[in-house]
Amino acid sequence: MARKRERKLAVGAISARPTVVGSHHAVATGHYLASLAAMRVLDRGGNAIDAGVTASMALAILQPDMVSFAGVAPTLVYLKEEDRVVSLAGLGCWPAATDVSRLIAEGNGRHVPEGLLRTVVPAAPATHIEALRRWGTISFEEAATPAMELARDGFAVYPLLASNLEYVYEQNQRWPDNDRVFNRGDRPLRHNEVIVQADLARSIAGMIEAERSARGDRDRRLRAARDFFYDGPIAEAIERYHLEHGGFMRRSDLAAWQVPVEDSLRVDYRGFEVHSCDAWCQGIVLLEALKILEGYDLRALGHNSPDYVHTVAGALNLAFADREAYVSDPRFVPVPSRTMISGAYAALQRARIDPAHAFPKLPDPGPVDSVRDPRDPAMAEGGPRSRARSAAGGATLTRAPASRSMDTIYGCVVDRHGNAYSATLSDPQYDTPIIPGTGLAISGRGCQSRLEPGHAAEVRPGKRPRLTPNPSLAFRDGELFMAFGTPGGDVQSQGMLQVFLNVAEFGMTMQQAVEAPRFASYNFPNSFAPHEYRPGRLGLETDLAPEVFESMRARGHDVETWPKWSAVTAAVCAILRHDSGQLHAGADPRREGYALAW
Repeated sequence: MARKRERKLAVGAISARPTVVGSHHAVATGHYLASLAAMRVLDRGGNAIDAGVTASMALAILQPDMVSFAGVAPTLVYLKEEDRVVSLAGLGCWPAATDVSRLIAEGNGRHVPEGLLRTVVPAAPATHIEALRRWGTISFEEAATPAMELARDGFAVYPLLASNLEYVYEQNQRWPDNDRVFNRGDRPLRHNEVIVQADLARSIAGMIEAERSARGDRDRRLRAARDFFYDGPIAEAIERYHLEHGGFMRRSDLAAWQVPVEDSLRVDYRGFEVHSCDAWCQGIVLLEALKILEGYDLRALGHNSPDYVHTVAGALNLAFADREAYVSDPRFVPVPSRTMISGAYAALQRARIDPAHAFPKLPDPGPVDSVRDPRDPAMAEGGPRSRARSAAGGATLTRAPASRSMDTIYGCVVDRHGNAYSATLSDPQYDTPIIPGTGLAISGRGCQSRLEPGHAAEVRPGKRPRLTPNPSLAFRDGELFMAFGTPGGDVQSQGMLQVFLNVAEFGMTMQQAVEAPRFASYNFPNSFAPHEYRPGRLGLETDLAPEVFESMRARGHDVETWPKWSAVTAAVCAILRHDSGQLHAGADPRREGYALAW
C-alpha cells in the first residue's frame, strides 16, 4: 500500500452524538438492542464473528419491516491473524423450477410481480451458521438466543418502524400471517406498542434444539441447526406452502444450497484499500466511484461545495450506468470487474464528467472494451460489450419524489484481536407472504431481477438477483482502517462513499462523518421493481448550503429537497481504528442505529 497520507483534522465541528471510543472492542448496528446483544458476547470473550452473527440475527427481528430472518446476509470478515478478508456470499438463487414465462405473464412483462413468485433461496441462516462454523467460538444457541427472546417476548415499536408499518399497512393485509404480526385489526402497530413474533421464535428455538440434540463435535451440531432449516421441518413447511400456492421453491433447492466463501473485490484509493463483496452485489459502484474520484483534489474542491457535490454525483452516475449494463451474477454473466475498477478505465470515465453540466439522463455504459485487463476473464471476445445499451430500458419513467427504500439494516464489529465483521441484512416482509407456522417471510430478493431479455440482471433458474446490500471494509498501510455500511437500497453505496470521504479526505470524527449533510442521485432505474427511473434527479438534504441548491439547478440537475437527516439518504454505521489505536464508532441518527465500545 502507499505511504500513509496526513489528514487535516476537522476542528471546531460538533456532532449531535459523541463518537463512541473504546480500547478493546466496538459495535455499531442499526438498532441499539442488537448492539447491546453483540457487546454482551464480546464482554464474555467472544470474537467479532460471534458478536456480529449475534447482532445480525437480532437485527432481523428488530427491523422486521425491512429485514427477514430468512433473507439475505452479504458478509465481509477480516481475519487479523491471517491478514485476510473473506466474503460470504449471503445471497440465494432462483429456484430450479422458476418459470420465466410465468413471471413475464404475471408481471405484465415489466417487472417481477409481488408475492410468492419472487422468492429466492433464503441465504441468511446458512450464512450466519457458516461464519460461526469457520471462524466463531460460540454455539448457535448462544448467538441466536437474543433473537429468539426478542421475537418471543417482543419489543417496543420505535418511530421509524411505526412509520414504515403504516406505509405498508395494506400490503401486509394481503396475507393472514403478515397481517396478524404487523397489524392490529383495522390499523398497523403503533409507536410504543409491543410487536411479538411468536412463530418465528419457535422456528429459531427449533434450530437451537436441533443443535442441542445433535451428537458429535461443534461442527456437527452447527450443521444440525442448519439442516433443521434447510432440510428439515422449516424446509418442509416452505415447500408445502409453495406447492399449495403455485410457488417455485422446493425442499431440494434449500437442501442443496451452500454459502459461497470467496475473495472480496477491492480497489486502491490514495493509500487506502477498500473491500466489497463481488459483483453479485452493487459494492462495485462504491469502488468504481472511488477510483474515478481519485483523480480529483477533493479537498481543494471543498467539502460539500457545489463543485464537490457535482463531481461526486457525476462519478456515481457513471458507476451506476455500468452497474445497469454489466453487473450481475458472475456465474452466469461475464462481469468486467477488474476493468471497471482499474486506473486506466477510471481515467476514461473521469473525462466524461463535465464540470459545468449534469448528466440529464443516465449516461451510456463506459467503454470497457477500450481497457482490456488480461486478468479479467469477462473481457474475452463476445464479452460484456454485447450487453451495453440504454440503461433506461424496462424502467418506469417518473418525475415523482424519491420513494423510501424498505429493504435493509447493517451491523459491524471489531474485536480486541483486530478481527472485523461487516454485514448488511435485508429483505422486506410486506411484499411476500410469511409461511404459516414458521414466522418466516422467505427472501423476496427476486424483486431485483429483471424481465427484459438480454438485461445483465435477467431472471434465470439458479441465478442470483443483482443485490443492493453491500458491506465494506477499508484498510490503510496494511491495517484495518474502517468497517462500514448502511441500509438504503440504491443510496447505500452513495452514503457509504460520502462517509468514507468525510473521514479519509476531510478528517472528520466518525460521528461527524455519519451526521454530515448528504446528497444522492436517482438518475438510473431503481433496483427494486417496478424499477422507477428519475432522469437527472439529485436529492439534497436541506442543511447543505443554499449555493449548492442554486448551482446544482444551474448545471442541470433535477433537484429534490430532503429534510435534515432524512432516512432516504441512508443510515451509515461505522467503526474506525484511530491513529491512537483506539476504536472510534459512530451510528447515524437518521435511523435507530447505535454504537457501543469498551
